[in-house]
Amino acid sequence: MTKKTKQPSLDFKTDWAYAPALEDTKHISLKKQYDLFIDGEFVKPHSKKYFATYNPATEQKLADIAEADQTDVNKAVSAARKAFEKWSKISASERGKYIYRIARLMQERAREFSVIETLDGGKPIRESRDIDIPLAANHFFYYAGWADKLEYAFPNRNPKPLGVAGQIIPWNFPLLMAAWKIAPALATGNTVVLKPAESTSLTALKLAELIRDSGLPNGVVNIVTGAGSTGAAIVNHPDINKIAFTGSTDVGKLIQKSIAGTSKKLTLELGGKAANIIFDDAPIDQAVEGIINGIFFNQGHVCCAGSRLFIQEGVADVVIRKLKDRMETLIVGDPLDKNTDIGAINSKEQLSKINKYITIGKNEGAEMYQSSCALPTKGYFCRPTLFLNASQSHRIVQEEIFGPVLTIQTFRTIEEVIEKANNIPYGLSAGVWTDKGSKIFNLTSKLRAGVVWANTYNKFDPTSPFGGYKESGFGREGGLHGLMPYLTF
Repeated sequence: MTKKTKQPSLDFKTDWAYAPALEDTKHISLKKQYDLFIDGEFVKPHSKKYFATYNPATEQKLADIAEADQTDVNKAVSAARKAFEKWSKISASERGKYIYRIARLMQERAREFSVIETLDGGKPIRESRDIDIPLAANHFFYYAGWADKLEYAFPNRNPKPLGVAGQIIPWNFPLLMAAWKIAPALATGNTVVLKPAESTSLTALKLAELIRDSGLPNGVVNIVTGAGSTGAAIVNHPDINKIAFTGSTDVGKLIQKSIAGTSKKLTLELGGKAANIIFDDAPIDQAVEGIINGIFFNQGHVCCAGSRLFIQEGVADVVIRKLKDRMETLIVGDPLDKNTDIGAINSKEQLSKINKYITIGKNEGAEMYQSSCALPTKGYFCRPTLFLNASQSHRIVQEEIFGPVLTIQTFRTIEEVIEKANNIPYGLSAGVWTDKGSKIFNLTSKLRAGVVWANTYNKFDPTSPFGGYKESGFGREGGLHGLMPYLTF
């Protein structure tokens, strides 16, 4: 009789680490050093200074990035101004062809972009591969279609481009935010000087290579890298006609003050602290998945993250139990592993900020729960966290944490939850979960948020406008509305 050997048990919380499904990176070619992209070519920075960009999952240096100063910004703006004289006058259908070509090239290089986005930013490869890069390409496709239809979009208004657009993007969705900014600017006949975030510049510089390969006329898109001083040089440049900024509320306020009294147009997409509202008639299992996606997608590095959960009292116990059970299944680990649900926090500084708020939440008296998952020994990682018994006065409820931290409150009536949801400095987004369409329409008219999702969360589409109210900024990106900030009538 053959002796049976005991089969090892499988533990989804630990055994995944021994057999990761890692994305292949052999096809990825990163330079040791990246220069500025000005007037169609890569040029050395005037200061000859470079700064390092790191992989937050391993803490290893990926490359050195050029640091642009005022002289470099002047060159980029000058190149964009010169290019505007030609770009704004070529046929709209020809502009559309260039934008379409960029989208097609992005599709062809999607795998390369997705891996670099994950290496540089720490987000799970599944999100980069399946969401960020396809959506970035779709924005170029969408606005390529609008390029020769502006007179139909704005009948009897004679739309004209503004000139040179200065664009500053954040580190949480580097390539997608570049697409949100660049595509509508080009479709409307403007030229661009774009500054990516200091810690996630690589996909923007890869996009510069793609733009060069697309044959786009020199100077139409210029990409300058650097820190806050580089962004300030763009904002304050006298030959910039339009500023588009996505980032923190504090920096947005500084930009607004800087351009006060000038003729520059401005759109700001800033912070958020979204309410995700679960009613007792909601599809509970679906809602729990929506909660998980709303707060733990991209490690919570999302301005519209559903970071404030409101549950109607009658279903609070079951929702919280199911939520805790679901959190235990989440894998925090190597972002290049296709099994990973939650990747690395973008930087050491951001992890420190998140941990500070976790300490604040405990000191404020809220009850903390974290999943029992093991964390990698290297890199910047944080367990998915929720706080029970939170109240409106708690800082963890009022202030943006920008990490995988969820606060939970209960409510009894619609009037109560509307008041609590709106009692916040921000107004970017919200979510509603209910089986009643009438309840959805009632709340969407009363929640002070730019985007309200119903029975879903974090769904984006190039045809849909996105933007906020109050300290979440003003102006819209995406859809027909996304063209307007780049036009004069």
